[in-house]
Amino acid sequence: MANFTFLHFFTILIFSFLISRISARNIPYNSSITALNDLTYNQTRRVCDTSRFAKLGLDMNDFAYCDKSLPYAVRVKDLIDRMTLSEKARQIGDTAFGVARIGLPKYEWWSEALHGVSNVGQYYSLASFFDKVVPGATSFPTVITTTASFNESLWKAIGQAVSTEARAMFNLGHAGLTFWSPNINVVRDPRWGRVLETPGEDPFVVGKYASNYVRGLQDVEGTENTKDLNSRPLKVAACCKHYAAYDVDNWLGVDRYHFDSRVTEQDMMETFLKPFEMCVKEGDVTSVMCSYNRINGIPACADPKLLKGKIRGDWDLHGYIVSDCDSIEVMLHGHKWLGDEPEDAVAQGLKAGLDLDCGNYYTNYAGNAVVQGKVKESEIDESLTNLYFVLMRLGFFDGSPKFENLGKEQICSKENIELATQAAREGIVLLKNEDQILPLNSKKVKTIAVVGPHANASSAMIGNYAGIPCKITTPIHGFSLYSKVDYKAGCGEILCKNESLIFPAMKAAKKADATVLIVGLDLSVEAESLDRVDLLLPGYQTQLINQVAQVSKGPVILVIMSAGGIDISFAKNNPKIKSIIWAGYPGEEGGRAIADVVFGSYNPGGKLPLTWHENSYVDMLPMTSMPLRPIDNLGYPGRTYKFFNGSTVYPFGYGLSYTNFTYNLLSARQKIQVKLNKFQHCRDLNYTAGTHVPPCRAVSIDDLECGDDLNFDFSIEVENIGKKDGSDVLMIYWIPPEDIAEAPLKQLIGFKKVFVKIGEKKKVDFVLNACKNLGIVNYRAYNLLAAGGHNFVIGNGKLSFPVQVSFHR
Repeated sequence: MANFTFLHFFTILIFSFLISRISARNIPYNSSITALNDLTYNQTRRVCDTSRFAKLGLDMNDFAYCDKSLPYAVRVKDLIDRMTLSEKARQIGDTAFGVARIGLPKYEWWSEALHGVSNVGQYYSLASFFDKVVPGATSFPTVITTTASFNESLWKAIGQAVSTEARAMFNLGHAGLTFWSPNINVVRDPRWGRVLETPGEDPFVVGKYASNYVRGLQDVEGTENTKDLNSRPLKVAACCKHYAAYDVDNWLGVDRYHFDSRVTEQDMMETFLKPFEMCVKEGDVTSVMCSYNRINGIPACADPKLLKGKIRGDWDLHGYIVSDCDSIEVMLHGHKWLGDEPEDAVAQGLKAGLDLDCGNYYTNYAGNAVVQGKVKESEIDESLTNLYFVLMRLGFFDGSPKFENLGKEQICSKENIELATQAAREGIVLLKNEDQILPLNSKKVKTIAVVGPHANASSAMIGNYAGIPCKITTPIHGFSLYSKVDYKAGCGEILCKNESLIFPAMKAAKKADATVLIVGLDLSVEAESLDRVDLLLPGYQTQLINQVAQVSKGPVILVIMSAGGIDISFAKNNPKIKSIIWAGYPGEEGGRAIADVVFGSYNPGGKLPLTWHENSYVDMLPMTSMPLRPIDNLGYPGRTYKFFNGSTVYPFGYGLSYTNFTYNLLSARQKIQVKLNKFQHCRDLNYTAGTHVPPCRAVSIDDLECGDDLNFDFSIEVENIGKKDGSDVLMIYWIPPEDIAEAPLKQLIGFKKVFVKIGEKKKVDFVLNACKNLGIVNYRAYNLLAAGGHNFVIGNGKLSFPVQVSFHR
């Protein structure tokens, strides 16, 4: 196990940084200690407890908001109506100060659970924290790594494990109930520093990850189908962020606090909003966080069309909308929006539908904004209503008997640590395996050189938005379970600023039966507020790889730890490097997972959730160019696999296995004929010149009755014809009718992971719908179903079949 000295040192650095931020926000540090005491307001961990009210000199029976026989709406209104204007204002910041005279305690809204319960924000609010009572929590792989598993049930299981630990920590007074996770921004550009937090570049995959993880966090077993979603019980409350069109952090002087995302309605609808719509509609998430950036000139947190109109109106959010932290301050001083004074900015946020300010602007200025006539007090009441409905559903007021027995034994449990290990295994992607060098045979490989700046990785495997892990299994420890390890760092740090440590690594490789090079990136290269400027390995890492590979006695396996793709064409084309593995940032048990894959205890089945571009891509267009489709007059290529048709290092969805699978199409519907009534009209689509155009090119999906008659179902038989049991991901790509100018090159519309033993066959059924899965968003932002021949390709093209769509009257 790794020594935790570095982790504690890193925590101290973060502590120092956050204390400076607290000072900037005028939050007295001692208020955090008060927050801790408030969070332990009684042993039952609920507001409405008679003994608690008695200690306050109050009779709980006098307060209707504690009457469980009443509907939530009545109780929430009673609570809000008891407050003065100034008291209301003090409840709509991330620190809700409570009102002692009516029995309402303080509450800290800000907790994080991106891939495990985190103490990020600890020194702002102390909502979630670690100490001797709770020294750590399970740290799962970062989101980009887990996404590579393409396993929906795994994503939900991780959410369930994280929420169990969160509830246990709440019972122990060490966490809140509202967690501002996950991050579901689409990775539009490979340089973005926050790739590790996200589910990748495909909006459909991002949305599927979001809805599954959120369901895992929030759902209380047996209540998932509650008819009144405003009263559906919650295990914890999740938050999908950062809404929207946010994916520039700090690139060559352009930062998120000043950036204006100039986005077409086509791209907003098709890419940037899609995951959030899925998170709200399919995941029933209880919160959405708006982002720092402007969108077409308007700050995201002050846009009523995006907040009230889209999230709460079109998508019917059952919960609250929160700002990214200090977004109102950013509106004032970063964007200098409309020359606003603080009260103006607060009024604009409230009117737009922003319920909660992560910051102190609402707290300090909302009351004045009402007095000055800039916003109605009833608009604050609306925000409080949305907030208190969520706390009611969480059991904050009444308790949650189902979870009250959770405690220390549920945190860092053996089951959760094993789940973290399995998630890391499933997220590992095999990129190259010439001569089937992998898996290694532990009986033949008696000594193994484990070399590189990540060979002894500990905190680097955890990524960001992480707490303190239960334990860490480093790569050298993982490999020591299979063979005698000769460890050489090769570089002094990830930036690998000189070549002084390369020669000792070469000497180790000359003697070992096999060499594993573990290189890549870390938070010093890609992180929040730190975008990349190239797609290369840092410093002398490339030289380290080439020189060690050149002299190695045994086979060379290259392991990459990173979130974003790296141009490793040199290694891909180097015959001395037989195998390449991408491990992402694999979490606290990453070292064990990597070794299990290399030595064959686990057969890799992950697929890349990102395109790995050649480094020349970054010279073709600036990161700040937002369109996804190519801009021909500027020579800008398209973005993501959907619109980029150039050469790559490895494409989206790529990943090998130690075994081989074949596919057989068992059945498929191949015609969809839609009869139009007199109210359904044909719509235009742009085609390339010289193309035969159908008489009715397309119909608006909003005009169609999208029932089962527009389903197209098919079944695929998967057979394992190799020599190892293994898992395969069936990825279903849709290729729109030929020569439609605005259509993507291809688009993932379905995927399923299936485990198949040697020699066995598995039938996998898909039921898709023409309205939900075959929509083309044109430049006018209409979502259209096109006539013509639609083609469906499974994986890398092993199997395909057509479906013909036509319209008639």
